[in-house]
Amino acid sequence: MSEESSDDDWFERAVSGDDGDVDETETSGDTASDGTTATDASDPDPDDAAEDAFAAAQARIEGDSAHSSRTVDEGSPDDEGASFDAATGSGSDELGIGGDSGGGESLFDDDFESAFESAGGPGEAEFEDDDFESEIPRIDLGIAGLDAMIQGGVPARHLIVAIGSAGTGKTTFGLQFLHHGLEQGENAIFVTLEQSHDDIMATADEWGWEFEAFEEEGHLAVVDLDPVEMANSLDNIRGELPDLIEEFDADRLVLDSVSLLEMMYDDQARRRTEIFDFTRALKRAGVTTMLTSEASETNAYASRHGVIEYLTDAVFVLKYVRSENQETRLAVEIQKIRNANHSRETKPYEITTDGISVYEQANIF
Repeated sequence: MSEESSDDDWFERAVSGDDGDVDETETSGDTASDGTTATDASDPDPDDAAEDAFAAAQARIEGDSAHSSRTVDEGSPDDEGASFDAATGSGSDELGIGGDSGGGESLFDDDFESAFESAGGPGEAEFEDDDFESEIPRIDLGIAGLDAMIQGGVPARHLIVAIGSAGTGKTTFGLQFLHHGLEQGENAIFVTLEQSHDDIMATADEWGWEFEAFEEEGHLAVVDLDPVEMANSLDNIRGELPDLIEEFDADRLVLDSVSLLEMMYDDQARRRTEIFDFTRALKRAGVTTMLTSEASETNAYASRHGVIEYLTDAVFVLKYVRSENQETRLAVEIQKIRNANHSRETKPYEITTDGISVYEQANIF
Protein backbone atom coordinates (compact mmCIF):
# COMPACT_ATOMS: atom_id res chain seq x y z
CA MET A 1 0.00 0.00 0.00
CA SER A 2 1.69 3.19 -1.13
CA GLU A 3 1.63 6.36 0.95
CA GLU A 4 -0.41 8.14 -1.67
CA SER A 5 -3.18 5.59 -1.71
CA SER A 6 -3.01 4.37 1.87
CA ASP A 7 -5.46 6.92 3.24
CA ASP A 8 -8.33 6.26 0.87
CA ASP A 9 -7.87 2.52 0.35
CA TRP A 10 -7.38 1.64 4.01
CA PHE A 11 -10.15 3.92 5.21
CA GLU A 12 -12.61 2.69 2.58
CA ARG A 13 -11.94 -0.96 3.35
CA ALA A 14 -12.28 -0.29 7.06
CA VAL A 15 -15.71 1.26 6.76
CA SER A 16 -16.98 -1.41 4.49
CA GLY A 17 -15.71 -4.43 5.68
CA ASP A 18 -7.62 -6.48 69.42
CA ASP A 19 -5.69 -2.61 70.66
CA GLY A 20 -3.13 -3.40 72.02
CA ASP A 21 -2.82 -1.22 74.72
CA VAL A 22 -1.61 -3.37 77.26
CA ASP A 23 -2.70 -1.88 80.46
CA GLU A 24 0.48 -1.37 82.37
CA THR A 25 -1.33 -2.57 85.51
CA GLU A 26 -1.70 -5.99 83.89
CA THR A 27 1.96 -7.01 83.92
CA SER A 28 2.75 -10.60 84.68
CA GLY A 29 5.57 -10.24 87.25
CA ASP A 30 4.99 -11.00 90.94
CA THR A 31 5.72 -8.18 93.38
CA ALA A 32 8.27 -8.66 96.15
CA SER A 33 7.90 -7.25 99.66
CA ASP A 34 10.10 -4.26 98.90
CA GLY A 35 7.86 -3.21 96.02
CA THR A 36 10.07 -4.46 93.22
CA THR A 37 9.19 -7.20 90.82
CA ALA A 38 10.22 -10.77 91.44
CA THR A 39 13.17 -10.33 89.15
CA ASP A 40 14.32 -7.21 91.01
CA ALA A 41 14.09 -8.96 94.36
CA SER A 42 16.53 -11.57 93.19
CA ASP A 43 19.18 -9.02 92.21
CA PRO A 44 22.16 -9.07 94.57
CA ASP A 45 22.51 -5.29 94.32
CA PRO A 46 19.34 -3.49 93.12
CA ASP A 47 21.09 -0.10 93.35
CA ASP A 48 23.72 -1.08 90.85
CA ALA A 49 22.76 0.86 87.70
CA ALA A 50 24.76 -1.42 85.41
CA GLU A 51 23.07 -4.55 86.73
CA ASP A 52 19.73 -2.78 86.52
CA ALA A 53 20.29 -1.85 82.88
CA PHE A 54 21.36 -5.39 82.05
CA ALA A 55 18.22 -6.78 83.70
CA ALA A 56 16.05 -4.37 81.76
CA ALA A 57 17.74 -5.30 78.47
CA GLN A 58 17.36 -8.98 79.20
CA ALA A 59 13.69 -8.49 80.02
CA ARG A 60 13.18 -6.76 76.70
CA ILE A 61 14.80 -9.67 74.87
CA GLU A 62 12.86 -12.36 76.70
CA GLY A 63 9.60 -10.42 76.54
CA ASP A 64 9.31 -10.22 80.33
CA SER A 65 6.58 -7.65 80.85
CA ALA A 66 7.55 -7.25 84.52
CA HIS A 67 10.11 -4.71 83.35
CA SER A 68 7.75 -2.85 81.06
CA SER A 69 7.48 0.33 83.13
CA ARG A 70 11.04 0.63 84.47
CA THR A 71 13.62 3.09 83.27
CA VAL A 72 16.95 2.05 81.82
CA ASP A 73 18.89 4.61 83.78
CA GLU A 74 17.34 5.88 86.98
CA GLY A 75 19.88 8.68 87.14
CA SER A 76 18.92 10.07 83.74
CA PRO A 77 18.06 13.78 83.81
CA ASP A 78 14.90 12.98 81.88
CA ASP A 79 13.18 9.75 82.81
CA GLU A 80 10.91 10.01 79.83
CA GLY A 81 13.87 10.29 77.51
CA ALA A 82 15.47 7.11 78.82
CA SER A 83 12.54 4.77 79.18
CA PHE A 84 11.27 1.85 77.18
CA ASP A 85 7.72 0.58 77.43
CA ALA A 86 7.74 -3.05 76.35
CA ALA A 87 3.97 -3.18 76.35
CA THR A 88 3.63 -0.53 73.68
CA GLY A 89 7.02 -0.66 72.03
CA SER A 90 7.67 3.05 72.54
CA GLY A 91 10.49 4.84 74.30
CA SER A 92 14.11 5.88 73.90
CA ASP A 93 17.54 5.50 75.49
CA GLU A 94 20.49 7.63 76.50
CA LEU A 95 21.94 7.46 72.99
CA GLY A 96 18.75 8.89 71.54
CA ILE A 97 17.79 5.72 69.71
CA GLY A 98 14.10 6.13 68.99
CA GLY A 99 14.17 9.69 70.32
CA ASP A 100 16.16 12.91 70.56
CA SER A 101 19.73 12.64 71.76
CA GLY A 102 18.89 15.28 74.34
CA GLY A 103 16.12 13.19 75.86
CA GLY A 104 13.29 14.66 73.79
CA GLU A 105 10.11 12.94 72.70
CA SER A 106 10.30 9.67 70.82
CA LEU A 107 9.69 9.66 67.09
CA PHE A 108 6.95 7.14 67.82
CA ASP A 109 5.26 8.86 70.73
CA ASP A 110 2.10 6.78 70.34
CA ASP A 111 1.79 3.03 70.33
CA PHE A 112 2.07 1.16 67.05
CA GLU A 113 -1.67 0.86 66.52
CA SER A 114 -2.16 4.59 66.93
CA ALA A 115 0.71 5.24 64.56
CA PHE A 116 -0.87 3.01 61.94
CA GLU A 117 -4.24 4.63 62.43
CA SER A 118 -2.78 8.07 61.74
CA ALA A 119 -1.19 6.66 58.58
CA GLY A 120 -4.38 5.03 57.38
CA GLY A 121 -3.22 1.52 58.21
CA PRO A 122 -4.72 -1.55 59.86
CA GLY A 123 -6.23 0.51 62.65
CA GLU A 124 -8.89 1.70 60.23
CA ALA A 125 -12.00 -0.18 59.31
CA GLU A 126 -11.81 -2.68 56.49
CA PHE A 127 -12.48 -1.50 52.97
CA GLU A 128 -16.10 -1.41 51.96
CA ASP A 129 -17.26 -2.03 48.43
CA ASP A 130 -18.11 1.67 48.20
CA ASP A 131 -14.41 2.46 48.53
CA PHE A 132 -13.90 1.08 45.04
CA GLU A 133 -16.81 2.85 43.42
CA SER A 134 -15.87 5.13 40.59
CA GLU A 135 -17.59 7.46 38.20
CA ILE A 136 -15.72 5.81 35.34
CA PRO A 137 -18.12 3.66 33.29
CA ARG A 138 -17.38 -0.06 33.48
CA ILE A 139 -17.69 -2.79 30.88
CA ASP A 140 -17.50 -6.58 30.88
CA LEU A 141 -15.05 -8.44 28.71
CA GLY A 142 -17.63 -11.08 27.86
CA ILE A 143 -15.43 -13.95 29.03
CA ALA A 144 -17.16 -16.24 31.52
CA GLY A 145 -15.29 -16.46 34.84
CA LEU A 146 -12.80 -13.75 34.00
CA ASP A 147 -15.33 -10.96 34.42
CA ALA A 148 -16.14 -12.32 37.88
CA MET A 149 -12.47 -11.85 38.83
CA ILE A 150 -12.75 -8.10 38.20
CA GLN A 151 -14.72 -6.03 40.70
CA GLY A 152 -17.17 -3.89 38.80
CA GLY A 153 -15.70 -4.52 35.37
CA VAL A 154 -12.92 -2.95 33.33
CA PRO A 155 -13.07 0.85 33.13
CA ALA A 156 -14.32 1.95 29.73
CA ARG A 157 -11.86 3.52 27.30
CA HIS A 158 -9.00 1.63 28.90
CA LEU A 159 -6.20 0.22 26.79
CA ILE A 160 -5.95 -3.54 27.37
CA VAL A 161 -3.36 -6.08 26.27
CA ALA A 162 -3.58 -9.87 26.24
CA ILE A 163 -0.08 -11.39 26.30
CA GLY A 164 0.47 -15.03 25.41
CA SER A 165 2.48 -17.50 23.40
CA ALA A 166 1.22 -19.32 20.32
CA GLY A 167 -1.98 -21.30 20.86
CA THR A 168 -3.11 -19.61 24.06
CA GLY A 169 -6.13 -18.04 22.36
CA LYS A 170 -5.15 -14.38 22.03
CA THR A 171 -7.13 -13.85 18.82
CA THR A 172 -10.13 -15.69 20.26
CA PHE A 173 -9.86 -13.48 23.34
CA GLY A 174 -10.10 -10.39 21.15
CA LEU A 175 -12.96 -11.69 19.00
CA GLN A 176 -14.94 -12.71 22.08
CA PHE A 177 -14.39 -9.27 23.57
CA LEU A 178 -15.82 -7.68 20.42
CA HIS A 179 -18.70 -10.14 20.16
CA HIS A 180 -19.86 -9.31 23.68
CA GLY A 181 -19.93 -5.63 22.82
CA LEU A 182 -21.82 -6.26 19.58
CA GLU A 183 -24.45 -8.21 21.50
CA GLN A 184 -24.88 -5.16 23.74
CA GLY A 185 -25.60 -2.99 20.72
CA GLU A 186 -22.13 -1.49 20.50
CA ASN A 187 -20.06 -0.85 17.39
CA ALA A 188 -16.73 -2.61 17.01
CA ILE A 189 -13.61 -2.64 14.84
CA PHE A 190 -11.20 -5.54 14.42
CA VAL A 191 -7.81 -4.71 12.88
CA THR A 192 -5.67 -7.72 11.98
CA LEU A 193 -2.07 -7.70 10.86
CA GLU A 194 -1.75 -11.48 10.81
CA GLN A 195 -4.84 -12.83 9.03
CA SER A 196 -7.13 -11.89 6.20
CA HIS A 197 -10.64 -10.51 6.50
CA ASP A 198 -12.07 -13.86 5.38
CA ASP A 199 -10.00 -15.77 7.94
CA ILE A 200 -11.35 -13.63 10.76
CA MET A 201 -14.94 -14.00 9.59
CA ALA A 202 -14.52 -17.79 9.28
CA THR A 203 -13.06 -18.02 12.79
CA ALA A 204 -16.00 -16.07 14.21
CA ASP A 205 -18.41 -18.37 12.37
CA GLU A 206 -16.84 -21.36 14.10
CA TRP A 207 -18.00 -19.93 17.40
CA GLY A 208 -21.40 -19.05 15.97
CA TRP A 209 -20.90 -15.33 16.51
CA GLU A 210 -22.43 -14.16 13.19
CA PHE A 211 -19.90 -11.47 12.42
CA GLU A 212 -21.15 -11.25 8.85
CA ALA A 213 -24.59 -10.12 10.04
CA PHE A 214 -23.08 -7.48 12.32
CA GLU A 215 -20.91 -6.27 9.45
CA GLU A 216 -23.88 -6.01 7.09
CA GLU A 217 -25.81 -4.03 9.68
CA GLY A 218 -22.94 -1.57 9.99
CA HIS A 219 -21.99 -2.46 13.55
CA LEU A 220 -18.70 -4.18 12.72
CA ALA A 221 -15.68 -3.37 10.58
CA VAL A 222 -12.95 -5.96 10.03
CA VAL A 223 -9.77 -4.44 8.57
CA ASP A 224 -6.86 -6.56 7.39
CA LEU A 225 -3.60 -4.69 6.92
CA ASP A 226 -0.31 -5.79 5.47
CA PRO A 227 2.30 -5.11 8.15
CA VAL A 228 4.88 -4.17 5.51
CA GLU A 229 2.57 -1.57 4.03
CA MET A 230 1.66 -0.43 7.50
CA ALA A 231 5.34 0.18 8.25
CA ASN A 232 5.53 2.53 5.29
CA SER A 233 2.47 4.48 6.29
CA LEU A 234 2.28 4.17 10.07
CA ASP A 235 2.02 7.92 10.49
CA ASN A 236 -0.98 7.98 8.16
CA ILE A 237 -2.68 5.11 9.91
CA ARG A 238 -1.99 6.63 13.31
CA GLY A 239 -3.79 9.71 12.10
CA GLU A 240 -6.57 7.88 10.26
CA LEU A 241 -7.49 5.30 12.88
CA PRO A 242 -8.95 7.85 15.32
CA ASP A 243 -10.93 9.31 12.42
CA LEU A 244 -12.29 5.87 11.57
CA ILE A 245 -13.18 5.26 15.22
CA GLU A 246 -15.05 8.55 15.38
CA GLU A 247 -16.87 8.10 12.07
CA PHE A 248 -17.79 4.51 12.86
CA ASP A 249 -18.77 5.53 16.41
CA ALA A 250 -16.82 2.53 17.67
CA ASP A 251 -17.08 1.47 21.29
CA ARG A 252 -14.56 -1.38 21.13
CA LEU A 253 -11.48 -2.01 19.03
CA VAL A 254 -9.10 -4.93 18.76
CA LEU A 255 -5.63 -4.84 17.18
CA ASP A 256 -4.14 -8.27 16.52
CA SER A 257 -1.23 -8.07 17.08
CA VAL A 258 0.84 -5.18 18.37
CA SER A 259 3.97 -7.34 18.25
CA LEU A 260 4.16 -6.92 14.49
CA LEU A 261 4.16 -3.16 14.92
CA GLU A 262 6.96 -3.40 17.46
CA MET A 263 9.05 -5.55 15.14
CA MET A 264 9.23 -2.70 12.64
CA TYR A 265 11.78 -0.88 14.80
CA ASP A 266 15.22 -2.19 15.64
CA ASP A 267 16.03 0.67 17.98
CA GLN A 268 14.44 0.16 21.39
CA ALA A 269 14.07 3.88 22.08
CA ARG A 270 12.33 4.54 18.78
CA ARG A 271 10.16 1.45 19.21
CA ARG A 272 8.93 2.71 22.56
CA THR A 273 8.31 6.20 21.21
CA GLU A 274 6.37 5.00 18.17
CA ILE A 275 4.22 2.54 20.12
CA PHE A 276 3.61 5.16 22.79
CA ASP A 277 2.39 7.63 20.19
CA PHE A 278 0.19 4.95 18.63
CA THR A 279 -1.43 3.94 21.93
CA ARG A 280 -1.87 7.59 22.93
CA ALA A 281 -3.80 8.21 19.72
CA LEU A 282 -6.11 5.31 20.59
CA LYS A 283 -6.66 6.69 24.09
CA ARG A 284 -7.56 10.09 22.70
CA ALA A 285 -10.06 8.45 20.37
CA GLY A 286 -12.09 7.39 23.43
CA VAL A 287 -12.49 3.74 22.48
CA THR A 288 -11.94 0.70 24.70
CA THR A 289 -9.05 -1.04 22.95
CA MET A 290 -7.69 -4.55 23.30
CA LEU A 291 -4.27 -5.35 21.87
CA THR A 292 -2.81 -8.82 21.56
CA SER A 293 0.89 -9.40 22.02
CA GLU A 294 3.26 -12.32 21.73
CA ALA A 295 4.92 -13.35 24.98
CA SER A 296 8.65 -13.21 25.50
CA GLU A 297 10.45 -16.45 24.68
CA THR A 298 12.15 -16.37 28.08
CA ASN A 299 9.40 -14.89 30.27
CA ALA A 300 5.76 -15.88 29.92
CA TYR A 301 4.73 -12.84 31.98
CA ALA A 302 6.25 -10.28 29.61
CA SER A 303 5.60 -9.22 26.04
CA ARG A 304 8.14 -10.00 23.33
CA HIS A 305 9.70 -6.55 23.44
CA GLY A 306 8.79 -5.62 27.03
CA VAL A 307 7.15 -2.35 26.05
CA ILE A 308 3.40 -2.64 25.64
CA GLU A 309 2.62 -3.77 29.20
CA TYR A 310 3.94 -0.43 30.48
CA LEU A 311 1.85 1.61 28.05
CA THR A 312 -1.49 -0.08 28.70
CA ASP A 313 -4.01 0.18 31.54
CA ALA A 314 -4.76 -3.53 31.90
CA VAL A 315 -2.65 -6.64 31.30
CA PHE A 316 -3.95 -10.20 30.98
CA VAL A 317 -1.40 -13.01 30.75
CA LEU A 318 -2.38 -16.21 28.95
CA LYS A 319 0.07 -19.06 29.45
CA TYR A 320 0.72 -22.78 29.55
CA VAL A 321 1.22 -24.41 32.95
CA ARG A 322 2.71 -27.89 33.27
CA SER A 323 2.34 -30.17 36.29
CA GLU A 324 5.00 -32.50 37.67
CA ASN A 325 3.65 -35.30 35.50
CA GLN A 326 3.88 -32.98 32.45
CA GLU A 327 0.14 -32.44 32.18
CA THR A 328 -0.40 -29.12 30.39
CA ARG A 329 -3.21 -26.68 31.02
CA LEU A 330 -4.01 -23.15 30.00
CA ALA A 331 -4.05 -20.51 32.74
CA VAL A 332 -4.85 -16.81 32.91
CA GLU A 333 -3.60 -14.17 35.31
CA ILE A 334 -4.62 -10.54 35.64
CA GLN A 335 -1.34 -8.70 35.98
CA LYS A 336 -2.86 -5.24 36.42
CA ILE A 337 -5.97 -3.14 35.84
CA ARG A 338 -5.75 0.54 36.63
CA ASN A 339 -8.70 1.97 38.58
CA ALA A 340 -10.14 -1.47 39.31
CA ASN A 341 -9.83 -4.04 42.05
CA HIS A 342 -9.23 -7.57 40.79
CA SER A 343 -8.14 -11.07 41.73
CA ARG A 344 -4.44 -11.87 41.41
CA GLU A 345 -4.90 -15.61 41.37
CA THR A 346 -3.92 -17.75 38.42
CA LYS A 347 -6.94 -19.62 37.12
CA PRO A 348 -7.36 -22.35 34.49
CA TYR A 349 -9.32 -21.79 31.32
CA GLU A 350 -10.37 -23.72 28.26
CA ILE A 351 -11.16 -22.83 24.68
CA THR A 352 -14.49 -24.51 24.01
CA THR A 353 -17.14 -24.32 21.31
CA ASP A 354 -18.42 -21.22 23.10
CA GLY A 355 -15.04 -19.51 23.16
CA ILE A 356 -12.85 -18.96 26.22
CA SER A 357 -14.20 -20.01 29.63
CA VAL A 358 -12.27 -19.26 32.83
CA TYR A 359 -12.88 -21.47 35.86
CA GLU A 360 -12.56 -18.95 38.68
CA GLN A 361 -13.52 -21.44 41.39
CA ALA A 362 -11.01 -24.08 40.29
CA ASN A 363 -7.31 -24.54 40.86
CA ILE A 364 -4.92 -25.23 38.04
CA PHE A 365 -4.11 -28.78 39.14
